[in-house]
Order: sequence, then C-alpha cells, then structure tokens
Amino acid sequence: MPKRPIKDHDFATVARRVVEQAIGEQLDGSPLPDPNAGKNPAAVALGKLGGAKGGRARANNLSAAKRRAIAKKAARTRWKIK
Repeated sequence: MPKRPIKDHDFATVARRVVEQAIGEQLDGSPLPDPNAGKNPAAVALGKLGGAKGGRARANNLSAAKRRAIAKKAARTRWKIK
C-alpha cells in the first residue's frame, strides 16, 4: 500500500488546492492528476457498489438482540472513564 504524500497545510496552499478542485484543472492550465489512475475500473465500480449499501445491509442482517449488544458495547466504550 503506497504511503500518502505529506501535504502542506499552509492556508495559501489549501486555498489553491480548493480553487483547482473547483475549476477542475491546475492554475497553470494543466489537468488535475486522475485519482483512479492505475486502478482496475471494474474493481473501483464494485467498491462503490458495496460501499453504498454497507452499513444498512449489515444492520438488516443482524437480529435485534445482536444490534442491541453492539450498541451497548459502543456506549460502554464511549463513556468509559479514561
């Protein structure tokens, strides 16, 4: 898995990136790099398909008792004194 590049978090750099995303190209007129370059288009489509139904489909397959147990565990963890 490739490491994410370290990005500059300077206000001007972030503002430039926002403008480039809004206009769809870099300020010098060259196109933005394709985030899906080098990926299998079929795998990207399947990932989007599964991600869209993820949590809802999982919740529908769980019984009420199992959902309740998961919620209780989450609440205990959330409110645990550290």
